[in-house]
Amino acid sequence: MISLNFPTRMADRVSYSPMSDQSQGGTSRWLKRITQSMSGEPRDLAELIEGLREASERGLFDGDALVMLEGVLAVADMQVRDIMVPRSQMVFVERDESPDKLVELVVESGHSRFPVIGEDRDEILGILLAKDLLRLHAAGEGPFEIREYMRPVVFVPESKRLNVLLKEFRRSHNHIAMVVDEYGGVCGLVTIEDVIEQIVGEIDDEHDVEDDQAIRKEAPREFTVRALTPIADFNQYFATEFSDEEYDTIGGLIMQAFKRLPRRGETIQVKKLEFRVLRADRRRIDLLRVITPVDIEPPTQESVT
Repeated sequence: MISLNFPTRMADRVSYSPMSDQSQGGTSRWLKRITQSMSGEPRDLAELIEGLREASERGLFDGDALVMLEGVLAVADMQVRDIMVPRSQMVFVERDESPDKLVELVVESGHSRFPVIGEDRDEILGILLAKDLLRLHAAGEGPFEIREYMRPVVFVPESKRLNVLLKEFRRSHNHIAMVVDEYGGVCGLVTIEDVIEQIVGEIDDEHDVEDDQAIRKEAPREFTVRALTPIADFNQYFATEFSDEEYDTIGGLIMQAFKRLPRRGETIQVKKLEFRVLRADRRRIDLLRVITPVDIEPPTQESVT
């Protein structure tokens, strides 16, 4: 194992896994250049990060590498509770649900793994993979017994360090874990993607819209819309007349329609338009699916400007 040549408390915090001889040698030279560029050994995490930023400014590595290095350091100090999906936003499937209802839930939510519950949300029986359900449903094989296809469920305390959790995910090949509080109750879930995003930044999924594109047509009558889209722009695109006196964005307007922060997968009808929440966190709505009563052609660039 290769460690940066820092005082013991820092070396314990930042380490690198074994690699091939060639890549290991390249990494050693790269780390040596960084440490040599620093004025003395860093005494704490703040000084280490500042040294890394100075090395990046001098061109030893690019900004993307700096973001990942800072992410690695941050993960060592973060706990599962810092990034978990809270219980209120979890999408469950019930043990006795029919296959058709399960398929509908899978399609609507966009998730690939689902906790299976029994009598209540604290009774997590296992994990159902969407690919197992869809494959069996498509094949039209006999009665579907969910117990036969549930994967084992992993429970982790909300206080577990993210770097430890990432090692356990890699070792066990699990990609999801249920988070429990000090009393043993389920308080959320966490995935390997959640941890990796703390290092490399947000990982785009199939619902993501390009940075310069607030509204994207997905199919006839179906559109993906960023929640931060100004209401005026939304009105121009969809020929609607929503008021922007109280709220500036379409996400604020939809939150007002719900009269609360909605969860992913929830749907509401507003003036003949159907709004489905594709992505939201504990603070705000991020992405919406808009279904119109009739097909709408996106306005031309000339009409937008």
